[in-house]
Amino acid sequence: MAERASCALLESLPAEVRECLAELELELSEGDITQKGYEKKRAKLLARYIPLIQGVDPSLQAENKLAGSSQILITANKQQRSRSTSSRDERFRSDIHTEAVQAALAKYKERKMPMPSKRRSALVQPTVDTYTPPESVSAPPDVTTGLLGHSHHERPQMASVRGVPRGLNSSILETANGVPVNSRVSSKIQQLLNTLKRPKRPPLREFFLDDFEELLEVQQPDPNQPKSEGTEIALLKGEPLGVVSNWPPSLLTALNRWGTTQPKAPCLTSLDPTGKALYTLTYGKLWSRSVKLAYTLLNKLTNKNEPLLKPGDRVALVFPNSDPVMFMVAFYGCLLSELIPVPIEVPLTRKDAGGQQIGFLLGSCGVSLALTTDACQKGLPKGQSGDVVTFKGWPRLAWFVIDGKHLMKPPKDWYPHIRDASNDGAYIEYKTSKEGSTMGVIVSQAAMLAHCHALTQACGYSEAETLINVLDFKRDAGLWHSVLTSVMNRMHVISIPYALMKVNPLSWIQKVSAYKARVALVKSRDMHWSLLAQRDQRDLSLSSLRMLIVADGANPWSISSCDAFLNVFQSRGLRPEVISPCASSAEALTVSMHRPPDLGGVPPGKAVLSMNALSYSVIRADTEEKLSVLTVQDVGQVMPGASMCVVKTEGAPYLCKTDEVGELCVSSCSTGTAYFGLQGITKNVFETVPLTATGEPVCNQTFTRTGLLGFIGPERLVFVVGKVDGQMIVSGRRHSCDDVVATALAVEPMKFVYRGR
Repeated sequence: MAERASCALLESLPAEVRECLAELELELSEGDITQKGYEKKRAKLLARYIPLIQGVDPSLQAENKLAGSSQILITANKQQRSRSTSSRDERFRSDIHTEAVQAALAKYKERKMPMPSKRRSALVQPTVDTYTPPESVSAPPDVTTGLLGHSHHERPQMASVRGVPRGLNSSILETANGVPVNSRVSSKIQQLLNTLKRPKRPPLREFFLDDFEELLEVQQPDPNQPKSEGTEIALLKGEPLGVVSNWPPSLLTALNRWGTTQPKAPCLTSLDPTGKALYTLTYGKLWSRSVKLAYTLLNKLTNKNEPLLKPGDRVALVFPNSDPVMFMVAFYGCLLSELIPVPIEVPLTRKDAGGQQIGFLLGSCGVSLALTTDACQKGLPKGQSGDVVTFKGWPRLAWFVIDGKHLMKPPKDWYPHIRDASNDGAYIEYKTSKEGSTMGVIVSQAAMLAHCHALTQACGYSEAETLINVLDFKRDAGLWHSVLTSVMNRMHVISIPYALMKVNPLSWIQKVSAYKARVALVKSRDMHWSLLAQRDQRDLSLSSLRMLIVADGANPWSISSCDAFLNVFQSRGLRPEVISPCASSAEALTVSMHRPPDLGGVPPGKAVLSMNALSYSVIRADTEEKLSVLTVQDVGQVMPGASMCVVKTEGAPYLCKTDEVGELCVSSCSTGTAYFGLQGITKNVFETVPLTATGEPVCNQTFTRTGLLGFIGPERLVFVVGKVDGQMIVSGRRHSCDDVVATALAVEPMKFVYRGR
């Protein structure tokens, strides 16, 4: 009966399938294919022709499949052992095999099935130790057996497979296509193939909705935006440097002259936090102490019987803002010993974030020695051994205190070698970029001397004049005026500490009135603070001032402080032409300065500019009645001996037009030389060659980029509207970060206010 059913099912298959089954049987008998390959190919052929078993429980179908599979494996093993003795026709007999399968099914039907529970499944097979395979005979496998063993049924859970013996476990594994496999590797390979068949991730553009497609497109320029219409700007040249008959060939020569011929002349007066004079340094003391320090640095500091320092080495100067006297001694002591001073700020903590950038600067400059005072060293963090700790990011430094008791008096036959100014480095001034990195701008001896000459001519400095300095004396205008140019002209400097300005913002005005000072060096913030504290003060006179130099006159908010300060103190002797805004940068030093009429200056100029046009780098005059305007003041004329031009901020340095905002570039012998150790950036900043519209160089000289954005207005006056590092580009329009401060100061309750952007 079973044999007739199998034959009927076999005859119902298409002729092509039966031929393929016969070929598989032939390949198996001849050994061209393995049993595993035979079963896999046969299952693929019969997969779509397997009928459902009616009236049989699904769980029994699964067990029937297991039993059938085990029977196939057992008979296949016996068939391989008896292949040499059995005939090919006997392999197609399936009556005995079918009877064994029917007996196994009847046995499972008679067994009482346990109730399913959470911990035991009704389909769990016995373990390997207790499992007894069904009776089997050495009959060859029948192609119709798979019709019963692979009938469609519900796949059993994993819990029902765990108890199956290892020999039977592989027969129930299936791939994603329903093809049985006999190894774990085949399953993983099929899983990998299914993963590769998955559709690729859609492109980025498809992740966005159609409503936001315009955000992905390039911003199109506004056809109504203002455009420059002027002609190409011409090169602006300053007045030539005047020839002075007794001008010294170097700054050290001037120090030697005043230290030996005018030893009692006051050079620098420092004040305590209460405003009283703390110490007055004379030119004789400055010269003698600087010589002692130079001798000590060159002869007494040794490392394994070898000099610790050689000419040209860099030395860090670590001095607080309240001690200008010792800083001045250290600075000129380094110059006399042919060392390059690197003034830096005093580190506050061991892990100061700003100090880490300074440490990078010191490491790149190869600094191994730091000069300081005894009081400053005591305030620095100490280690367990009592020595100054190595700050985070700093190189290992040797600290040397330059107080009088630590200096050695040189022999009578020892004298410092004073040379004429050359292109060798004189000092390094640090600069912090907008990314937070710190770079050192090296200034040569010739540039330092030429800068002192230009400042003397522009400011009209003369001997024995008194200068009030409120700025930091270690860098920028505070260093150039109160430490360098003052010594060149034998001036007397009154240094106002920052701590005193916090307590008494009017202290610098009081010193101007007390010392009858001729020049004052301040910032717009100092003028602003003075306005808030001037109500309680009387008997103040500013009539002695001939120049009030505003060091940050390039900032857009300085005009508010200047006009408000003049409006209040004009009744106390302050003249309008005295206020002298100036512009400067670490690379080009002093860029321009407004001068009084007696020094060749012109009346001050103001420009009311359209904010909308400025955002497109175009100059358009407007009226003050509008809210969207910016009022700026001029920063004077180009420095003597210098040439200036305005170039585009992006791309090649082409010259701007007369109504276009660009970066100011200066060509002079009094600018910085390079970024120390950074040749790539140096060439781009200090060796710029401006080009005309035809691509030809403007002249045969190189220019230095100042980092200032501005234009040249009427009367050859220079106007600055921002900085390159402070620019923000929003939707193709340019805005200045300094204008945020200008807007905040514009709402200050003052009598005279100019609006900021």
